[in-house]
Amino acid sequence: MEAARETFSAQGVDAPLSAVARRAGVGMATLYRRFPTRAALVEAAFAEQLSVCASAFEEALAEPDPGRGLYVLLEKVCTTQVTDRGFGSAFMTRFPDALDHGQERALAEEGLRRLVQRAREAGQLRDDFDPADITLLLLAHAGLAGQPRDTALAASRRLLAYLFQAFRSEEWGPLPPPAPLTLTEVGAAG
Repeated sequence: MEAARETFSAQGVDAPLSAVARRAGVGMATLYRRFPTRAALVEAAFAEQLSVCASAFEEALAEPDPGRGLYVLLEKVCTTQVTDRGFGSAFMTRFPDALDHGQERALAEEGLRRLVQRAREAGQLRDDFDPADITLLLLAHAGLAGQPRDTALAASRRLLAYLFQAFRSEEWGPLPPPAPLTLTEVGAAG
C-alpha cells in the first residue's frame, strides 16, 4: 500500500501501475492478483485518508465557531489537495467511483451542508453562498497541485483566504502574502 500511496501522491492516480509495482518490488502479475483493477488499488491506497477526512468533518462540526470550523476544514482539504496529488485527484475528479464509499460521501456532503448552514445562520457567510461553491473552490484550487511544494502551500493559503473572504458576509482581515508564481513557472510545472 505504501508504494501505491507514494506513487499516486507524487504522480497522481493516472501514474503507470508499473511504477507502483516497481516501487513495491513486485511484478505486475502480483499487483493484479492483489488488486484486479486500478480502481481497487486506488480505493485501498486511500482508505486511511478517507478516515482522516471523516475526522476532519467531525472536528469542524464540533467547532463552536461555525465559520472557523468551515475554514479549518477547507484548509486541511486544500493542504491535502496540493501535497497528495493522488488523493486530491481521486477524491475530486478522476476516480469518483473508486472512493465512492456511499455512506462516507453522503456523510461528507451532509456535514458540508450543515457547516455552511450554521455559518450562514451565524451571519458568517453570504446569504447566497451555496455548498456547491466549495466544490467550485476545490476545482479551482486543484490547479495548484503539481507546483513545487513550498510554492503550492503558500499559494494554497492565499487562494483559500482570498476566496473565503469573498464568501464571508463581512471583511476578514489581510490576506497571506502572495506565492512567487509566474505564468512561466506554472507552465513549467504542469
